[in-house]
Order: sequence, then structure tokens, then C-alpha cells
Amino acid sequence: MISVLVIMGPTASGKSRLAVDVAQRLNGEIVSADAFAIYRGMDIGTDKPSAEVRRRVPHHLLDILDPTEPFSAGDFVDAADAAIEDILGRGRLPVIVGGTHFYIRSLLLGLFPAPPQDPKIRALLEREWDEDPQATFRRLEAFDPDAANLIGPSDRQRILRALEVQDVSGEPISAHWNRHQEGPRYNALLTAPQRQRPDLYAKIDSRVDEMFAGGLVDEVSRILESGIPAGAHSLKAIGYREVVAMLSGLIQYTEAVERTKRSSRKLAKRQLTWLRREREGQIHWVPPAGEGGADTVYNLWAEFLGSTVENGTSTLKDQQPIVNLEGDT
Repeated sequence: MISVLVIMGPTASGKSRLAVDVAQRLNGEIVSADAFAIYRGMDIGTDKPSAEVRRRVPHHLLDILDPTEPFSAGDFVDAADAAIEDILGRGRLPVIVGGTHFYIRSLLLGLFPAPPQDPKIRALLEREWDEDPQATFRRLEAFDPDAANLIGPSDRQRILRALEVQDVSGEPISAHWNRHQEGPRYNALLTAPQRQRPDLYAKIDSRVDEMFAGGLVDEVSRILESGIPAGAHSLKAIGYREVVAMLSGLIQYTEAVERTKRSSRKLAKRQLTWLRREREGQIHWVPPAGEGGADTVYNLWAEFLGSTVENGTSTLKDQQPIVNLEGDT
């Protein structure tokens, strides 16, 4: 079974920087597991790595779609599988990095066999959402609090799918998730940078301030001027939706900033909840980058490969033949 390294964690925890440091140490390439970094033109609000970083460490699944194009967990699995095969074919290590944990679960365990879509039910749900999104989300909360907590109140696509599944099957989508027993698709080492909650929230606030100071409003303006509708799913991402509301005259600049901070902190809480309930395997919490995180992950990876070879589940020489001890690629 193919072995991959996974770096997950809440927003602003330092996943991306840690991944770059680790990829350089282990001759790796990064596969992004971010539901919004796939979109071209959405750079500041998704905190994409700079061009210089991407020259040093190749990144996959960034800037692959226009903001109007749909992208599902199934699409992610297909694209990530192809990227992993490509990376391994060049003798390098796939490093899966991102905060869209449902994507990572789907990649590692496969997608559960959900009921088929029902166009009539979906049309009713879409009208319900258009009339009152908050009431629609509260319905999901009442019937399936576990799914609601993990999805969040603004992810229209996943909220409507969860309600569609429960209306078609008569049971919550979380029950389907919990029954899903497909075997692992990859042999994965799961890691996450660990920060205390006050430190994490301070990092979130600082990042939001940097996003707005760095041109987020101009970025959203360009997206809208290009013809992307304000209601596009891509513009429901945190930061983007607040700026859309500001540009529409619904809120002021300072309120957009504060709402973005609050939404980001709530997202971080949901992500941490997801990680506490992780079913893909043991998560190794490591120091952030700059505090020994890369060294810790490097050592964990060496131990992980050693154990998989002993158990007969992986062949190191067939997968990652080059391990760069010097820290550059």
C-alpha cells in the first residue's frame, strides 16, 4: 500500500509553513487539500503560498478551476490520486496538506455510498435556502447536530447535500459517515501542528489583519468585476463573503474584518472537533514550524516507514527512494 504523509490542523495553525519545511527535508511535493485554494484568483483570502515558495517546493491542486466551477469531494479524490501517482512516479514523497478534513477523510478512506440525488428534493431545499439560510441550517442542527457542527452554517453545498441525504434516506448523513467501513486507500502518517487556543486565536486575528491590509478587498472586487456572481459558492469562503457584504453596502469595513475573525475562530473550533473525532488513524501533534516541528515530523516519518516495512505494508525503496538530509531539494 502506498504511504503518504498528511499534515492537517485548524486554520492559521501553521500547516503550510510546516509542510514546506518537511517537504524540503524529505524530497516531497505538496498536495493541497483546501476546498477554496483550488480556485484561480483567490489568493489572499486562501493564504496561498507565494510563487517563490512554489518554485522551491512543487504544489498540486492549486489554481485548477475558475471560481464558478463546482468541485466535490469525489473530484478531489480523483485529482489527488492522480497527483500522488505523478509525484511517486518521479521518486518523491506526497505530502497532503490542508484544513478541509472531509477531503482528507475521503482520500484516505473513500467516499461512503450515499443515496442518489433527488432533483425534486434538491430544488425544494435550494428554495428553502434562498428564503432563509439560517433556518435551513437550524433544521440540519436539529436533526443532525454532529454533521452541522462539522459543516458549519455557511457551506451551502454541503448543508443542502446533508439535508438531501436525510430526506431521501430518513437518517442523518453522520450515520452514513459512521457506518462507512471501507478499508484505507493509503497508508498515512497523520500529523498536525499544535497550538494553545489563545495562541491560535491570536494567529487567526493577525492573519485576518494581514489579509485585509494585503489587498483582500481589491481581490474580491476583481473577482466580481470579472463576472463571477456574488452568490457563487467560491465566494462563500470566509473573508470573501464578508467582503462581498461590505462591497454590497451591507456592512462597513471594520465590521467585515471583525466578522472574518469571528468566523475564522468558529471554523478553527469545528476543525479541532473534527480532529478529536478523527477515524483515519492516530494524529501525532507536533510543534509548529520554527519550534522543531519539521524535525519532529521527519523523525516520525522515519519511524513510520520503518514500522510499515516491518509489517510488510510498504516498500520504502519503491516509494521514496530519495531522502534529502541537507534540507533542500
